[in-house]
Amino acid sequence: MAKSKRKKNNHKNLKIVGTIVGIGILVAYFFLFSSMSSSGKTEYIFIDHDDNIDSVYHKLEKVSTKHSLWAFKQMAAVFSYKDNIKPGRYTIGSSGALLTFRNFKNGRQASISLTIRSVRTLDDLATDVSKKLMFSKRELMDSLSSEAVCQRYGYTRENIIAMFIPNTYDFYWDTSVSTFLKKMEKESKKFWTFERTQKAENNGFSKEEVMTLASIVDEETDDEGEMPKIAGMYINRLNKKMAMQADPTVKFALGKFEAHRIYHKWLSYDSPYNTYKYKGLPPGPIRIPCVAAIDAVLNYVHHNYLYMCAKEDFSGTHNFAETYEEHSVNAEKYAKALTERGIE
Repeated sequence: MAKSKRKKNNHKNLKIVGTIVGIGILVAYFFLFSSMSSSGKTEYIFIDHDDNIDSVYHKLEKVSTKHSLWAFKQMAAVFSYKDNIKPGRYTIGSSGALLTFRNFKNGRQASISLTIRSVRTLDDLATDVSKKLMFSKRELMDSLSSEAVCQRYGYTRENIIAMFIPNTYDFYWDTSVSTFLKKMEKESKKFWTFERTQKAENNGFSKEEVMTLASIVDEETDDEGEMPKIAGMYINRLNKKMAMQADPTVKFALGKFEAHRIYHKWLSYDSPYNTYKYKGLPPGPIRIPCVAAIDAVLNYVHHNYLYMCAKEDFSGTHNFAETYEEHSVNAEKYAKALTERGIE
């Protein structure tokens, strides 16, 4: 009887212990492994260089469940996180407090997708980049306007914009300006494959000159199918030592990017970018050219055209001409169409 009773007690005790262990596991899971995001969605918080433990907790409170934040704080205290806070962009999502804390403690950030757009100016580029990364627009502009920095990458202040290739790249939020530029240099070298480099050399251009001509082609049209033809027209003028007389370069020199007409008084504006006043290519690109425009220059169409003018139907394409007389007729049609539409 006593033996049977002891067996029952042992069995009962095992059940109690099992229950306690089970509850412990559930509690541990609840605090350490259940989703940390209070919204049920993936959230991001940004830890700056000047954040302290209190400001980190304040940022976490806005996006975390109370129990996960409590667990995070306990681990932070045990592992002295306050003395080793790493800046960055961190994910608060379906992962629990344990994995989230490990990411924070070890600086395992979530990357950011940064798109380099085909923008007109370095100022536009710096605005885009500074909205995504930790450094300021001013910091990037200071580097891009530094002759020493530009020379480090093999460029001048006028053509450093040629280093940027439109695409989407992955970065960490706390990337420094120097690391950002090194990445852009690496991506530029990757873009300039042996085939592209050979085509540039065979056409008599450096990579920077290709980018400069491509930027003009890009400004002339949105029609990618017409780009190689436009590139061929400008190359014909360059080969004949004629002034390029590219309207977009005048707009760039004057900062009148949205102008529909080019007035005669503008043509004498003294700027190295004014290709009516100075022969040859301008000192650098007038925008970051799209990839289609770059490849259009490398694979330009061979023809005899020396002139072009926007079509009077405002289709965005052009009428091409071999002689100035033919061009004058096309230009008159376009000017008449502008007047009829009341476009200055």
